[in-house]
Amino acid sequence: MNRSFTALFAALEALLVVGIGIGIPLVPLTILWAWQYKLQVDWIVFWRAAVDTWLLGAGTDVTMTLQPALADGLGFAGAGTPFIITIAPLGFALLTVLLGARAGRRISETPHRYLGLAVAVGSFAVLSLAVTLSALLPSARASIWQGTLLPTLCFAVGIVIGAEWSHPSLDALLPARADRVIRGWVARWRPELRASLAAAFRGGTATAAIVLGASAVLMAILLFAGYAKIITLYEGVHAGVLGGITLTIGQLAFLPNLVIWTASWVVGPGFAVGVGSSVSPFGTSLGPIPAVPVLGALPAQHELGWGFLILLIPVITGFLIALVVRGRLVATLPTHGRVQWLVLTGALSGVVGGIILGLLAWASTGAAGPGRLVDVGPSPWLVGAFAALEIAVAATAGLLAGRQRTSAVSPSR
Repeated sequence: MNRSFTALFAALEALLVVGIGIGIPLVPLTILWAWQYKLQVDWIVFWRAAVDTWLLGAGTDVTMTLQPALADGLGFAGAGTPFIITIAPLGFALLTVLLGARAGRRISETPHRYLGLAVAVGSFAVLSLAVTLSALLPSARASIWQGTLLPTLCFAVGIVIGAEWSHPSLDALLPARADRVIRGWVARWRPELRASLAAAFRGGTATAAIVLGASAVLMAILLFAGYAKIITLYEGVHAGVLGGITLTIGQLAFLPNLVIWTASWVVGPGFAVGVGSSVSPFGTSLGPIPAVPVLGALPAQHELGWGFLILLIPVITGFLIALVVRGRLVATLPTHGRVQWLVLTGALSGVVGGIILGLLAWASTGAAGPGRLVDVGPSPWLVGAFAALEIAVAATAGLLAGRQRTSAVSPSR
């Protein structure tokens, strides 16, 4: 396979990822254009809406200016003035990463791996710039530099994951010299420090992942419990069959956000659905909220008598994960000063878990509209701080409890 074929193959992979990402919202919008609007509206309007949705999913800010009649109908203060939508439907970003990982694996199988990866990322950046420029309107204007950079960054992350998956070593991503320098630098660390950092990374990452998994299950339970409210909101929208399908696809794109919001609820701080609102294990305080059907799953104030028990999820998880990682850690620690290393590892586990959950909270929050909707989602600082504290305390207790258990079963002299 020559270099030209590899470059063409990589460019086509980038085009496929962009096409799928934009095509998911564009297909139902096009059907809506043909069926409900009888082809009487310019199709480019729906193209621009699909592109803006895809760009928003990667974190691109879009400045909106509503028509006066629509702004008056919404009833929000300041709805008639330009506002910026910053909240990202993370389903599109996740899809771009996954498709990028697939492309990275396929390109890494070619003889000219580095060339293919570079061409794929460069082609994706050019395509992102092109579609961003094609969707610019006075009423909806995406940031050009963000529309070029942020989707490309999501794709590049996927490319790196795919390349590493195909060649699980630093050689897949780094030149040999850089690989040797990094490995030599790490080898000069104290063995106890290397073991502590590795255990903290594994423990904090595993705890954050389990908290997210438990949050996904809890979110599914809340959706099932609020099924009647959700159906009522669907009926109140009067969107019709095609409009309802389009609305459902839009809500599916926000599923990763909803899981992260539920994780913020599990950790403690909760999240907001508008300025002055709060949804947390200790209570729910909501003002007027958009008639989005999935919001019917939000628990009411009287449904949260057991809410504080949710806080046990990150604590119990951190404790159990610490018991799991302790054995491998202790094998590399000296007897003298072991307690200090265990405490340090527990604290670092909390830092790792807090950073992960805090960054996810930051990615899932933003402004969803004018007025009260400028603040939607969790506070990343509070989520990170709460998670770090809970995981650190639980992990430290688990590491030290394992020490006490080991001492208790050791033979006496």
